[in-house]
Amino acid sequence: MADVNIEIIENGPYIVTGPVELKDDEGNVYPAKQRMALCRCGASTTKPFCDGTHSKIGFQAAERAVPGSAER
Repeated sequence: MADVNIEIIENGPYIVTGPVELKDDEGNVYPAKQRMALCRCGASTTKPFCDGTHSKIGFQAAERAVPGSAER
């Protein structure tokens, strides 16, 4: 199985490393990269990728899973 990791950066992006395929909601595939920083704040001008805007707007994120939450 492929070795893919997703790391949460405090008040920043998700860092995805490994061989993954990223598609938008229409099925368009982004160029493959071995490491990607994905926006969590929603303010990036290069969505879905992080452009560092989170630090300019004071983004604060929950770093832990919410108890009782589950993927649906």
